[in-house]
Amino acid sequence: MLTKKSFVKNQFLPKSYFIDLLRREKSRSDRWNTPLSIAMFHYDAEEKINSQIVIEKFNNLFYPLQNGIRETDALGYIDEGVVGLLLPNTDKEGVQACIKKAVNGHGKLPFTITTGTYPDQIFQRLLIENQSFQNLCICSPEHLAAPSSSVEYPLKRSLDIIGSLLALLLFSPLMLLTALLIKTTSSGPIIFKQERLGQKGRSFTFYKFRSMYVNNDDQIHREYVAQLIKGDLDNINQGSVEKPLYKIKTDPRVTWVGEIIRKTSIDELPQLFNVLKGEMSLVGPRPPLPYEADSYQSWHLKRILDAKPGITGLWQVEGRSKTTFDEMVRMDIRYIRSCSLLLDLKILFKTIKVVLRCDGAS
Repeated sequence: MLTKKSFVKNQFLPKSYFIDLLRREKSRSDRWNTPLSIAMFHYDAEEKINSQIVIEKFNNLFYPLQNGIRETDALGYIDEGVVGLLLPNTDKEGVQACIKKAVNGHGKLPFTITTGTYPDQIFQRLLIENQSFQNLCICSPEHLAAPSSSVEYPLKRSLDIIGSLLALLLFSPLMLLTALLIKTTSSGPIIFKQERLGQKGRSFTFYKFRSMYVNNDDQIHREYVAQLIKGDLDNINQGSVEKPLYKIKTDPRVTWVGEIIRKTSIDELPQLFNVLKGEMSLVGPRPPLPYEADSYQSWHLKRILDAKPGITGLWQVEGRSKTTFDEMVRMDIRYIRSCSLLLDLKILFKTIKVVLRCDGAS
């Protein structure tokens, strides 16, 4: 149960993540023509952000909203003395109703509140002012800006470390052989590095064995993913009506070695190093590319906001390339809501069976 003491700790995003999320929601609003609103709460900047008084003020205001804030809404720091509440799919009337609900019964509040609905200039100003937000230091203590750990259990990190180390030890001969085959059959690096989005939308460098020729045009994948997320399934189904297959079946960019390591999922093994670094987990939603996330609808964001991405997950063992994108997201959300040690162990054992059958691998 969420308590007043834990509410701020679990709900507030650091500035960099909040502004990045605002940028992506603005892009989605442009793409899908959906409403987007923001409420900004201005408090006395002279009071230290880590003081117990300010923490209590935030709790008193936002705790009553805990059941009203949707999973796609986001609370985060905008600047020293300013906290923002981002409200996707919310018009002018909706944001006013939200504010009314927040202030009702609280008397005189220690905040002033401003609101805006896109394309209000407030969005443009925030993005212009924070163009280099990646280089900024957030003036808030770690215990306020820490991401939620509600979807993790105490032993999850231990399982990740022990499991990835054992897997690296077990598969090291196979990884060395794979590296040798890639190096001797096509030019380019052995390891393919790519920017992906992890928990809270933060980017990280994602590792795979290279399965494609170098200097490829990714337009094929961009167009396919856009249609998949949009739900234009008739044009992208590479299977039949009875047995659909939602993946690029024949990709001219893939090498012959790449075909083998993709079919057997060997290309995913370098992600064990992502797990050791703490960027990924053994089990969790797959991390999307930035241009994939730009096509997401608001409810799709749940899969990357609340959970650390994983090498395998419910989608890999229950659906894989046979499911639609929306079905995959629902599986990810189901995992997030029921994450446990027992569930992770079940998924890991099922993954072994799926990999051995080469079921749905690309």
